[in-house]
Amino acid sequence: MEREEVRFKSHGDRCAAWLYPSRSAAPAPAIVMAHGLTGTRRDRLGAFAERFAQAGITALVFDHRGFGDSEGTPDLFEPRRQLEDWAAAIDHARGLDGLDPTRVATFGSSMGGGNALAAAAADPRVAAAVSQVPFLTMAQAHRSPLRVQARMIVAAIRGRHLPALGRPGDAAFINAPGSEAGWRHVVAIGEDSRWRDLVSSRWLLTAPFTFNHVRHARRLHCPWLVCVGEADRVAAPGIAIRAARQAPLGEVRTYPGVDHFDIYDGPEHEAVVADEIEFLQRHLQVSPGRPRVDVALGRLP
Repeated sequence: MEREEVRFKSHGDRCAAWLYPSRSAAPAPAIVMAHGLTGTRRDRLGAFAERFAQAGITALVFDHRGFGDSEGTPDLFEPRRQLEDWAAAIDHARGLDGLDPTRVATFGSSMGGGNALAAAAADPRVAAAVSQVPFLTMAQAHRSPLRVQARMIVAAIRGRHLPALGRPGDAAFINAPGSEAGWRHVVAIGEDSRWRDLVSSRWLLTAPFTFNHVRHARRLHCPWLVCVGEADRVAAPGIAIRAARQAPLGEVRTYPGVDHFDIYDGPEHEAVVADEIEFLQRHLQVSPGRPRVDVALGRLP
């Protein structure tokens, strides 16, 4: 499917993004998309973006500063920085010719699902949000042994980087059973992935406060779809389900037997993306089958 490489600025650095023009008549709705933590656009987000564009929703898929193809300090993760990138991406999408600035949605996976919620809550013009296998708060994290937690806190105090991925018992951010094999499969079926297994750790010292996006659910102004794997071992599903039910316009879909990284291909992917398209078409007022709009692609010099 046709897509274009675009760039937008976030606090002086250029973020890399793909733009998937939709088949809707102008002005078209749009969705801004990103992974969480160290994940990049090349790690199977294109599979979702293509389907959204085919369904009439222009998709902008971006890499956070310091990750993937974007500029910025490599491997520096801070919740505040990523939300700054989300705000810049949303502003960029609204400024593209042929798009309706009043029909822009957010979409994220895992920690990106938490960011999609927080970015929508911070911007009253966002029309809808989608969080899949969402990691909304540190309370959802897999519980490592105390000795592992202690090693990670020491690394954070010393300002060291840690692996993003590991096995149970490893001092890594994602170390739930089955998670290493699951994410490496996602990377393998992606598009020439730029993913690196390394990320800063100092943010852990304030994580209970700076990554607690679940608090936005009760006051969220827009429709919010939460797609939860019932067997998710990376992001405990109960908190996300309750958050969706507490949101004024929340909707929840659950998938029996589905773990955190199962949604990127196969029948699990098909089930999730079908629910997301139905939700987005309904709330972004998409009329399927209308003539395609030629979106003018904004580029920085």
